[in-house]
Amino acid sequence: MSAIPAALATATTLGGAGALAGLGLPYRLRVPVVGLLTAGAGVAGAAAGVAALGGSRWATDLPGLLPLVGTHLAVDALAGVFMAVAGAVVVAVAVYGVGYAAGHGPHGLGSRTAQAMLPLFALTLVLVPAAASVSTFLVLWELMALVSLLLVLAEHRERASVRQAGVWYAVMTHLGLVLLLAAFALFAAGAGGETFAALRAGAHTVSPTVRGLVFVLAGLAFTSKAGAVPLHAWLPRAHPEAPSPVSALMSTAMVNLGVYGLIRTGLDLLGGGPAWWWLGLIAIGGVSAVYGILQAAMASDLKRLLAYSTSENMGLVFIGVGACGLFTSYGDRPLAALALAAALLHVVNHAAFKALLFCAAGSVVRSTGLRDLDRLGGLRSRMPATAGLFALAALGAVALPPGNGFISEWLLLQSLIHGLQVPGVAVAVVLPLSVALIALSAGIAAAAFVKALGVGFFARPRSPRADGAREAPPLMIAGMGLLAAACVALALVPGMLGDALDRAVSAVGLPGSGALSGGGVRVRLSDISASLSPLWVVAALTVAIMAAVGLPRLYGRRRRRMNARLWDCGGGAPTPRMAYTATSFAEPLQRVFDDVLAPEQDLNVTPVRESAYLVERVRFERRVPDRIEHRLYEPVLRALAGTGRSARRLASGSVHLYLGYGFVGLVVLLVALAVGW
Repeated sequence: MSAIPAALATATTLGGAGALAGLGLPYRLRVPVVGLLTAGAGVAGAAAGVAALGGSRWATDLPGLLPLVGTHLAVDALAGVFMAVAGAVVVAVAVYGVGYAAGHGPHGLGSRTAQAMLPLFALTLVLVPAAASVSTFLVLWELMALVSLLLVLAEHRERASVRQAGVWYAVMTHLGLVLLLAAFALFAAGAGGETFAALRAGAHTVSPTVRGLVFVLAGLAFTSKAGAVPLHAWLPRAHPEAPSPVSALMSTAMVNLGVYGLIRTGLDLLGGGPAWWWLGLIAIGGVSAVYGILQAAMASDLKRLLAYSTSENMGLVFIGVGACGLFTSYGDRPLAALALAAALLHVVNHAAFKALLFCAAGSVVRSTGLRDLDRLGGLRSRMPATAGLFALAALGAVALPPGNGFISEWLLLQSLIHGLQVPGVAVAVVLPLSVALIALSAGIAAAAFVKALGVGFFARPRSPRADGAREAPPLMIAGMGLLAAACVALALVPGMLGDALDRAVSAVGLPGSGALSGGGVRVRLSDISASLSPLWVVAALTVAIMAAVGLPRLYGRRRRRMNARLWDCGGGAPTPRMAYTATSFAEPLQRVFDDVLAPEQDLNVTPVRESAYLVERVRFERRVPDRIEHRLYEPVLRALAGTGRSARRLASGSVHLYLGYGFVGLVVLLVALAVGW
């Protein structure tokens, strides 16, 4: 008998009990009890995912929960990947969140509303991949959006920017819901049913035009949820303003569900499609990867930097999914399986290191009350555990060995490079360009995280708050330790996921890639073979570092040492104002990409009162706005605001005029009915 239904029932029970505990218990009991129940729900959800990845399958219908259509649930290996990742992240974040909320009192994340919503959010993250019908999926999807919105607004009384971020998030997520409703309504009408089994069976009867429209609408909705460009505007607002445990869940488990929805709809339910679907997805992924990490490199807000990094990594995942669909459309199924395995592995790796990054950033915010890198510094000596954990996660984010992100990006590059053997002009152009964009994004990511780590942790403190920082409490360190252990395991022995990823790839009708096995990674295709052993890479790096550090010291022992004061050119001891800030560190990179970033600057010269020729103060401000938001969203918002102002003229206060509006509307309706009849 499958363990999946028992695990899901346990997760649901614990999640519901956590919500009730959050509403009913006093503050001192509320936080630890809710944390314990949320962690238990995460363990149960992860157990269900692991069971599915082990080969178990489960499906059921619950007719009494949703009127008319019923509730349909099914779990296969593809759903298992996302359930296991969500459950594992929930466990670590729940442990971390107890210590985090304890420092905020009965407000913010410690409030009744936030504590009630946190276990419900965790539960929806686990249940969304288990949905097996349109109605069930949309209900769980909307519930996830609503509870996450309430969690984003947890600190709305403290900062006005939280309320603004909540508005952006609410609008964007519900626009995505409208797109999903339209896509699934068209699909269900053409396939003759709303269960996933009916959609899968009837997909071949839907016309190519409708299939393409369904994919475009669903693709826009799911890429928006994943934070991909250009529908990313909510992400750099909502993720920084949410409490850090919520940011960790949103930037890992929730955005992953956008990837899940796209794979489930495009590759499974629709059964794949023509090449133009996947070329468009690769283009979205490439733009998201480069533009997202460029914005991250320019950001001086630590959590905003991490949010834009999420856009970059989701872009890399979409390149892999797009390459899988493209290779499938050309009939190269082994190569498609390799690309999808690389994308799924990066989903897992990104969840581990990004959750750790957000938790480490949350420790900094809790200790200093600051997110501005220009005001931080000196945290390595004051918060050594947090600094070390942030550095470990940053190593994964920049895709350098021995970080865990290196393995999945290497595998993705292998799939794209080997894809050059597939015939076609589009493939010959798109794949080399994709390889170049991935390499470019990795280089910029290195600059972004060197800035975050160097300026925020290793530089001198630039404010009294940074100077007075203290290490995070033990529960927060423990939660981050769990995520760090996952990062290390994924970096050293990614082969432990080999069979699980093969089953997930097979769930969409592709052969197992066999890319991960034992302690290494290998690629075996027709006439092409490549392999990599992470353990040997770590061993080689260890030897190289020991040699680079040890040999100079051994040589230096033979020479006589003298202690002398350093010549400072008469300038005196350096101060924090003389060191690089995050803004100045990013300025050379900004100059290289001026045409893409379009920075804005403002110079304000204030003369003294007595004479216009004598300067009292000069103020220079340079900012790098989100250019896509500036060019795409702001004109739309201005047009909507103008329409709203114009509509006010209709409300003159005259009852006679209102009656006239009603009469005209009735006449128009009657005429439309008469013509239609």
